Amino acid sequence: MLSLGKLLELTLAGREPAQQTQMTVAGTRLRWLAEGALEITPAASRDCGLDLLLSAGLHGNETVPVALLDELIHAIARGELHPHARVLFLFGSPGALRRGGRYLEQDLNRLFCGRHELSSGPDAIRAGELERLAESFFAQPGRARLHYDLHTSMRASAIGPFAICPWREGQSTPRQQLARLAALGMRGVLYHRASVPTFSGYSSQHLAVDAFNLELGNLPASHTFYETLEQRLRGLIQGEGAQPNESLADELQPYRVVREIIKHSDGFQWRLSEDLEHFGELPRGTLLAVDESKRWLVEEEGERLVLPSARVRNGMRAGLVVAPL
Repeated sequence: MLSLGKLLELTLAGREPAQQTQMTVAGTRLRWLAEGALEITPAASRDCGLDLLLSAGLHGNETVPVALLDELIHAIARGELHPHARVLFLFGSPGALRRGGRYLEQDLNRLFCGRHELSSGPDAIRAGELERLAESFFAQPGRARLHYDLHTSMRASAIGPFAICPWREGQSTPRQQLARLAALGMRGVLYHRASVPTFSGYSSQHLAVDAFNLELGNLPASHTFYETLEQRLRGLIQGEGAQPNESLADELQPYRVVREIIKHSDGFQWRLSEDLEHFGELPRGTLLAVDESKRWLVEEEGERLVLPSARVRNGMRAGLVVAPL
């Protein structure tokens, strides 16, 4: 295996590779760009015209997607997987991965779309670096552009794995992309209604990329879902499934964000069962959270809660209330 195939090992050790560019026997180029960043370029004769960014580990305790990307990188470096797409692999927060914590000082995935310029510290610096890496990667004109940012969570999901689609002014999500999400094993798609300072939000809003968070829930690494997801991603890298059957898009349950729950003070408390699943149905009038004199309730039948967390800074989003479309 080419030594650049050990990107995760290099990243966890905080080391730069001795060789920053290597070639496989079949002519695929591997190029180390920065800590946790590896660019894959296929031989010109095999290039299918797709630029694919795969990111994971923006939260350092979400290790299963990191391991999945590591397997894909190994397969390329061993010459077992022959890319027909340009691919940029990014391990989002090397420092948090080394520490085994969610983040270093603040949530990296809330520092994009220029938010890092208003902050300081290692997370803000890394957000700026990731933006520059993505901008450079997607700079070639006339190519299809796709970004999947992979995440897991402590909570299960009542609908299974789901995608989050960032808001982009004047744009709707192509059915082809929805069909591809379904083929990857997603069971629902959540549409934001406003700009969000996430990595996929940056790619979508600032680089005009078809970008999505893939929220994989709390499935164990041994679950067969990950085998299927890895095979589907291998196919995408190899240029297969470029035109998925658009009828697959109908298999996705669509949801919209109704409102955000914002943490205003250190007194913020969720009033939820620990085993409440993402998208779990809640009766109208259910108390969701309290924050000093502020109370959040389920206001309409069918509303559900997604991505609740009290471990965010004051003034930041602590959860999303959503409803089916």
